[in-house]
Amino acid sequence: MINFGKGVVKLRIPILIVSIILLFPAALGYFHTRVNYDILTYLPKEIDTMKGQDILLDEFGTGAFSMCVVEGMEDQDISKMRKNMEKVDHVKKILWYDSLADLSIPKTMLPDKVQDAFINEDKDATLMVIFFDSSMSSDETMDAIEELRSVADKQCYISGMSAVVTDTKNLSDKEVPIYVLIAVILAVIVLSLTMDSALIPVFFLLSIGMAIIYNLGSNVFFGEISYVTQALAAVLQLGVTMDYSIFLWHSYEENQERFPDDKKRAMAHAISNTLTSVIGSSITTVAGFVALCFMSFTLGLDLGVTMAKGVIFGVICCVTVLPSMILVFDKAIDKTRHKAIIPDLGVISGWVVKHYKAFIVTFIIVLIPALWGYTHYEVYYDLAGTLPGNLDSVIANDKLDETFAMNSTHIILCDSSLEPKEVNEMMSKIDDVDGVKATLGLDSLVGPTVPREMIPSDIKEVVMDENYQMLMISSEYKVASDEVNDQCDKIEKIMKKYDKNAMLIGEAPCTKDLITITNHDFNVVSTVSIGAIFLIIACVFKSISLPIILVAVIEFAIFINMGIPAFTGTKLPFIAGIVIGTIQLGATVDYAILMTTKYRKARYNGVEKQEAITSALGASMQSVIVSALSFFAATFGVGLYSNVDMIASLCSLMARGAIISMFVVIFILPSMFMIFDKIICKTSKGFVQKN
Repeated sequence: MINFGKGVVKLRIPILIVSIILLFPAALGYFHTRVNYDILTYLPKEIDTMKGQDILLDEFGTGAFSMCVVEGMEDQDISKMRKNMEKVDHVKKILWYDSLADLSIPKTMLPDKVQDAFINEDKDATLMVIFFDSSMSSDETMDAIEELRSVADKQCYISGMSAVVTDTKNLSDKEVPIYVLIAVILAVIVLSLTMDSALIPVFFLLSIGMAIIYNLGSNVFFGEISYVTQALAAVLQLGVTMDYSIFLWHSYEENQERFPDDKKRAMAHAISNTLTSVIGSSITTVAGFVALCFMSFTLGLDLGVTMAKGVIFGVICCVTVLPSMILVFDKAIDKTRHKAIIPDLGVISGWVVKHYKAFIVTFIIVLIPALWGYTHYEVYYDLAGTLPGNLDSVIANDKLDETFAMNSTHIILCDSSLEPKEVNEMMSKIDDVDGVKATLGLDSLVGPTVPREMIPSDIKEVVMDENYQMLMISSEYKVASDEVNDQCDKIEKIMKKYDKNAMLIGEAPCTKDLITITNHDFNVVSTVSIGAIFLIIACVFKSISLPIILVAVIEFAIFINMGIPAFTGTKLPFIAGIVIGTIQLGATVDYAILMTTKYRKARYNGVEKQEAITSALGASMQSVIVSALSFFAATFGVGLYSNVDMIASLCSLMARGAIISMFVVIFILPSMFMIFDKIICKTSKGFVQKN
């Protein structure tokens, strides 16, 4: 390692030049990486709801549809507007009254089902169905939504998942730069309080910023990333890799005392020490993120791979770019030195260890409600329902509910060879299912008395081709509710009796699959992350007992963090339990590993149990606090600011989790060492010297 350190010191200028040059292709890669704003697309491709989406696009040339509520407009004006809206790129067809009959024909002549579903005389409102020839969350569809809004009158409200995705995109794109700014400002505040130079925080952030750009730029090879990953990646990478930079700086200062007349030699040794320590601690963090890749809901793969790369880029920049910056600007850094504002808190370590029994009792008392809360917090799956109420899509969805009692729309894809009689019989049974407002098919649109051969081809091709026919079901129930999930089950049972290969697709059926899949993923990811980190700790310390103690301590912190919402009545996004548990374990178990390393060294050197634990706590407390505060700073502000509840919730949980883990490691872990010292020494290598 020392040779590597000497090489970095020798090549510090070329390293800085190359690192700056690499920013340009990385930035280019970042701007050419597509962002996916529809998390339902991360469902497994082999389930019926996802296969049905592909069939809809391949067979009908329709990848998405939206409902447009029109209020207080004359029929002639609506007809004119509809024709203008159909001219928008990627709008395939818009079905309305004049699509089915001439405006001179009274609306009362339309089939009863059509009147009930699409006309509300009391509120002077009507409904149009907009079909797109591109997929639900494609760039083309989102552009079409934006243009439709500009073409449509102010009395028009475009609802549906595509509209929600479009608003999510606009909101996220506006907020992401502010997330980074907030994280940087708060990180600077924390570093200013804990570092002994006013300038060194700037170089920390520059080095980490470069690592973030490299990481996000390399995502171009994946083609796209989710908006959740885009929003979290920078702040999360900043939070979990900041302590690597802090460790390098402290090591550099220590080695300057060893080599007061040779800063280059001091830095070479600092790089060597940092690389040895950081590789070990970063492995647990990487393992936590890699565990997310085992989710069948591939948003976990998206976030996991990106953040695992982020940690690796962070380590590389920490031992190459940052040392080069420090050496090049060493004089400027020295001129801004000052005394750290936060005092050394290691003096309280003796008090903590002396009262270890009280902390063990506290651990036992808190564990029971924490476990209960951890297993009883509520989650939500309807992401659209948590967006700000002033968004166009949210307003439109509310209008659709108020005016037409429609909260979700399902689509059945069934065999086109089914006889009209069978289709009508199936639709009649589906209409009887609780919460179903209407089931519409080809015969419903024009009336059962009109032969299919006489139906205009431009209408027929929208809902039927040679292989499939499409039935639309309007539901009174909200997406992700127990009622709509039960409704979907009943509809599937009915349709399978008539066509065993029929598929039920739409936002509600997709969300129902999401619930089932992520419940399974939670168990898988938890098992993988705990198992992987357990093995890493076992290998690092060559111990049977330490992995159990360290993982148990951090899991206790996770129980508290995830249990709090159960007592405050806060609903969490469905992915919170999966992501937070894994990230908090992987990122904060390092605090416990640091203290354990110092405890082992003291015991190996023959120091008595209590003194060894006290010295280990005192020596590591400052580093644990600074690391936790850095993680807190990177995420807390984003949690307060973000209007996207999924991002706000995840950041708030990570910020709180870092602080809880800090307190648990400082107060509970030393108490565990006091209780289990004999067992640890007997079941671990390196704790007792052999004569």
